[in-house]
Amino acid sequence: MIKARPIVARGVIPGAAAARLRQRRLTRLQGLTIPVDGLPGSLALSYTRCGKPNCRCAQGGDEPGHPGWQLTYRIAGRKRVERIPAAWVEEVRRRVEAGRAFHEAVAEVFALNAALLVLERRQRPKSARRRSGTRER
Repeated sequence: MIKARPIVARGVIPGAAAARLRQRRLTRLQGLTIPVDGLPGSLALSYTRCGKPNCRCAQGGDEPGHPGWQLTYRIAGRKRVERIPAAWVEEVRRRVEAGRAFHEAVAEVFALNAALLVLERRQRPKSARRRSGTRER
């Protein structure tokens, strides 16, 4: 389980809306575990033509080519594509779904944090807000 602690200590934001957001965030964080074998990206069935003139894929039958599974993902901003054997498809699909569920949970926690920040900003007295265009030294 991931231990969550604020980077900067701030006062507790009063109000029912903030309390609901904090409760949703806490509930989401308590159920959040990093999937050890989770995978990023998506798994898709694609069809390719082999290029042989007498092959069934060149004849234009029911299928547009030879079926093959591919895992597409990004690492360090670069797109990667890995071919997946048919025997591995169910296991890889399960691992991709686990990775997607984790990613969505983290995105929800970040969205809740942003909503809490907006509430905090709205509740801060105007005198405490810094004017635009001035710099701190």
